[in-house]
Amino acid sequence: MTVLVTGATGNTGRHVVAELVRRGERVRALTRNPAEARLPAGVELVKGTHTAPETLTEALEGVTKLHITVTAGLAEVGADLVKRAVDAGVRRMTIVWGGYVGPTEQAMAESGVEWTRLEPQEFMSNALTWVDSVRAEGVIREPFDLPSAVVHEGDIGAVAATALVEDGHSGKVYNLTGPQALTTSERIAILGSAVGRDIALAKITRQQAIDRLLAEGVSVADAEYVVGWHSDPPLEARTVVDTIEKVTGRPARTFAQWVAEYADRFKP
Repeated sequence: MTVLVTGATGNTGRHVVAELVRRGERVRALTRNPAEARLPAGVELVKGTHTAPETLTEALEGVTKLHITVTAGLAEVGADLVKRAVDAGVRRMTIVWGGYVGPTEQAMAESGVEWTRLEPQEFMSNALTWVDSVRAEGVIREPFDLPSAVVHEGDIGAVAATALVEDGHSGKVYNLTGPQALTTSERIAILGSAVGRDIALAKITRQQAIDRLLAEGVSVADAEYVVGWHSDPPLEARTVVDTIEKVTGRPARTFAQWVAEYADRFKP
């Protein structure tokens, strides 16, 4: 039996792959660029994207379990992806939502097979957008300084792998957070301590934050959604829950642990 992981080289996908390999599962990884995948040995690499489900007939062959991460462009074709997966013989699916229950999430819930939806709050890896300004200036520019229970991508991967491999998770919706609700200033202090330098928080306006995303190629609608979310995070994003520990049997990783893994990237 094979598990297909879409978006296998993304922030969460590669962690799903690693956890499944650790558990001894047969893993097929879908990625746009297999040559640059850098995934564990033994993983079957398949070139493709889940936003073109009509091209995935061979990728789905022999697959009984499927992991999907909702990304840009999936809303329009997600229902087709789920249908093709079920028709191909997939009987258990997990999905990392796109921040709300969209067409793909809804199609999975109505698919008639076992499914689990993961609803992680803000990723710790969002801090990687600070790398260049920290290395060059020791400054981080953000419009807001509000608490967020940021979650480690590895913990998301661990929950997904558990739900794919173990019974008892069908029909469950898992809100995922880290173990602390930290403001931007508090995360910056943790980062500064780890890299051994003072890092300043420079406030920018809401519009400047939107313009920054637009310059990176983000659509107007997505840029306004992201900045709006950060301006007033939902209660779920500010409230620590122990879902990760309940599902995986170990505590959620802290932001300090995440920083220890990535500290070298922030150093000049």
